[in-house]
Amino acid sequence: MRTPLRQQLLDHSLSFVAALRPLVEKIARHDRDLARQTRNAANSVGLNVAEGLGSEGGNMRVHIERARGSLLEAVVALRLGQEWRYVSKADVDAIASIADSLAARLYGLARR
Repeated sequence: MRTPLRQQLLDHSLSFVAALRPLVEKIARHDRDLARQTRNAANSVGLNVAEGLGSEGGNMRVHIERARGSLLEAVVALRLGQEWRYVSKADVDAIASIADSLAARLYGLARR
């Protein structure tokens, strides 16, 4: 069943992926493996949020926690790209801000 809060959470995860895309493209020009891993982690966020919202109880919590872990992985991958000077700190900080608010929402949902 779709509720406005659940739809907002799914939309938030998709917004994260949309914001991340230009940075992944920049990283790919220098390091295809890091770009692929970043993309896979970002995809995992959206897919696990969707699967978690379609599940109940412990299964929901597992998928939401996986989504949060993948979110953190994607942000660290961007930070690595920053350290390699593929992307700027300002660009990564903007994405990290989106990720922080999404991570907080995922944490709250997993703890219900």
